[in-house]
Amino acid sequence: MKLPIHYRTQLVDDLQRIGRDTWNALLAADPDATPFLRHEFLQALHQTGCASARTGWTPAFLTLTDERGLAGAVPLYWKGHSFGEYVFDWAWAQAHEERGLAYYPKWLAAVPFTPACGSRLIARDAHARAELVEHLLKLVRESNLSSLHVLLAPQAQIEMLAGAGMMTQRGVQFHWRNCGYGDFDQFLAALSQDKRKKIRAERRKVREAGVELERRTGSEITEGEWRFFHRCYRMTYAQHQSTPYLSLAFFHQLARTMPENLALIVARRGRTPVASAFGVFDSRAGGGTLYGRYWGATEFISCLHFECCYYQMIEFAIERGLAVFEGGAQGAHKVARGLDPVPTLSAHWIADPVMRRAIAAALARQSHQVSRALDELAERSAFKVEQSE
Repeated sequence: MKLPIHYRTQLVDDLQRIGRDTWNALLAADPDATPFLRHEFLQALHQTGCASARTGWTPAFLTLTDERGLAGAVPLYWKGHSFGEYVFDWAWAQAHEERGLAYYPKWLAAVPFTPACGSRLIARDAHARAELVEHLLKLVRESNLSSLHVLLAPQAQIEMLAGAGMMTQRGVQFHWRNCGYGDFDQFLAALSQDKRKKIRAERRKVREAGVELERRTGSEITEGEWRFFHRCYRMTYAQHQSTPYLSLAFFHQLARTMPENLALIVARRGRTPVASAFGVFDSRAGGGTLYGRYWGATEFISCLHFECCYYQMIEFAIERGLAVFEGGAQGAHKVARGLDPVPTLSAHWIADPVMRRAIAAALARQSHQVSRALDELAERSAFKVEQSE
């Protein structure tokens, strides 16, 4: 007879209390874990102050342990605002305020500033994951906070949360999938003629502007290149009249602690760098994923954005044998460049019953709109008809 497992739960406000090896071993047992969940990545966010109580991201990770050690965890934050989440709930906050209810602080299960799908109920096995769901919902119901938001989690985890009473939300991102391409030309050959011609013309414009590109990884990336990239990153935010979330110190810490996951595209005209794009990748048996993250340029050069953010990233993925390149959300123009629309899922729990009913109705309408958008975008696929059938 199998003895019952006795779990203990704890809220951890500092990942230093959980050793790097212990935390990363838990990730290794979870097939939906991403590099953004690594101890090194989260600690870089926390230790450099990018995601901290001062910036409205107070870590309160929920952990589950048994006699064997760490069995599960939720990357949980006590949030004082909705910035840096990329699954937007500003209207919900306003509706709460209009009813005289405090929306903030709230609970958030996500990776700060990182709209990439991945495990949020990190667990050693299915039994531990089920326990996580039970303890997570018990925590938020007893906390007297307005809500819990579990962002961009895998479908199976969202279904578990929905079964426990949470509402689901659909969104759209754009991913490129590697169909065993030997090189970029093989990828182009899979596209319809007009899309193939357009991509070649865009790449030619960049070459004719005298721009050369380099793909660099890990320790190959120099201090000067990190500084230039961060300058580009800040300029992109400035162009949108916004404030960047991540400091140069954050990227420096990543370069020290997890260089094997970092990729940088550097565009130069002559010896002068003019643009840069940053990605994070995860090589694993059977594929792996490249996540496009940030980009910026010191001057406008026609089609350089497409070259740095899509074509160089796709070439990198092909060279490394990576199965997927995640191009992120927004921008239906990505479909014309070989990326496909894919649905994303999040889950929400709202304490106030009146607000819960109103938000549920809004999410139902949004789900219908997302379904229509996915169908319309699929019809605009860049691939030849015979491949998409």
